[in-house]
Amino acid sequence: MNLTPVNLLFEDSRPGRRCVQTPGADLKAAVKGLPMEERRDAPPSWPETGELDLVRHFTRLSQKNFAISTNFYPLGSCTMKYNPVVHESIAARPEWTGLHPLQDDSSVQGALQLMFDLAADLGVATGLPGVTLHPAAGAHGELTALMVLRAWLDERGDHERRTILIPDSAHGTNPASCTLAGFKVETIKSSERGLCEVEDLKSHLGPHVAGLMITNPNTLGLFEDDIAEICELIHECGGKVYMDGANFNAIMGVARPGDFGVDMMHLNLHKTMSTPHGGGGPGSGPICVTEELTKYLPAPAVVENDGEYKMVTPEASIGRVRGFHGNFMVLLRAYSYVKRLGAEGIRRVAENAVINANYLRVKLRDHWRVPHDRICMHEFVARPKREMRDAGIHTLDVAKRLIELGYHPPTVYFPLVVPEAIMIEPTETESKETLDEFANALIQVAKECLAGEEFLHDAPRNMPVSRVDEAAAVKKPQLAFRQGE
Repeated sequence: MNLTPVNLLFEDSRPGRRCVQTPGADLKAAVKGLPMEERRDAPPSWPETGELDLVRHFTRLSQKNFAISTNFYPLGSCTMKYNPVVHESIAARPEWTGLHPLQDDSSVQGALQLMFDLAADLGVATGLPGVTLHPAAGAHGELTALMVLRAWLDERGDHERRTILIPDSAHGTNPASCTLAGFKVETIKSSERGLCEVEDLKSHLGPHVAGLMITNPNTLGLFEDDIAEICELIHECGGKVYMDGANFNAIMGVARPGDFGVDMMHLNLHKTMSTPHGGGGPGSGPICVTEELTKYLPAPAVVENDGEYKMVTPEASIGRVRGFHGNFMVLLRAYSYVKRLGAEGIRRVAENAVINANYLRVKLRDHWRVPHDRICMHEFVARPKREMRDAGIHTLDVAKRLIELGYHPPTVYFPLVVPEAIMIEPTETESKETLDEFANALIQVAKECLAGEEFLHDAPRNMPVSRVDEAAAVKKPQLAFRQGE
């Protein structure tokens, strides 16, 4: 059954009323705010289709989307774990969705208390009491923390300290954030054990050093054994230690960065606290700092006085880095996560993440090369064995083959310190059965590589889009849809 074109809806001039106008009505009156050249003089040519066909079309499109609710994401570094449905239900309640960010403090006391309590919980978890919820993501948290560091240096008159030391295994956002904040970068080598080389660090120390940016656990999934000594060396040099908290989900509830000497860090709430990567907008990357640095945090901050919550500006604030409320629904989900689990539950999350990663590492090490084959944290890095590479198989081929087998590929070619790297992170939310199935898939691919299976170079072959030329896509991107393509 064919349907006539959909009628166009236009606002009635009377409050609370709407009226339907047919496509032949005067459209100019309805769009008088648009420039003349943007106005239609005829209705659009809508396709005519039945409702059932339309429903099937959009249902099929939704089924092509890869989602955590249907498949396994073993992404290293990105922590794509299950987001509890109950948190989505809480965030959708009209009591929250009906709030406006410019409401007076007196009318949003519940929301302000939630932000105040969440900040306090993050301060306890990290051992760093000064917390701001402003940053929109982890990289934004890095930049914000470096701006706080610069404000601290400037107030001391320490204008010559403009160098940040960064290990060579760091996330790529670290040096980028330094550049944006006006710092220079010096690279520290990794040791044979995959950790920050302390002796190389010592050779870089001097009056020019503003601080160190270090990820712990690092991007190889290893805990920095010398972190307390490293922090002490930086402090003796006159600088501050920033910890990239992207991997905090491996140690939360077990170790507090503030206790081993870290001065600043960010948290990825959209990773660590099981909130969506975005949730309808940017994620959330709060930073936590020592008491000494609290006065430089972005404005405004929520404070409590005799049971009343209000927003104030810290004493020497660096100012706004975005709208303070940010993506409030992400904060709401994180708050729900923390309160539902409690201290014991949060520790269990970290322990299970570590157990799952080590279970996979041991199951795979006879089939894949694991450069640092010892107890890891929440993730580990593997790579194809030499005989697999000799057969002409690369990590990209492995990733594409996993798509055919129903798995989202892990992070590949990172960190750069491991050639042909495959970074695997199962998270704590996956069952042993899922891990066994994924391990069997990777073992199958390893055997196919050793057998010299040529079809690996063409994978994936059962997807709507097969192997693409990544190099050509970068050089000649097609950014617009053209009819007939």
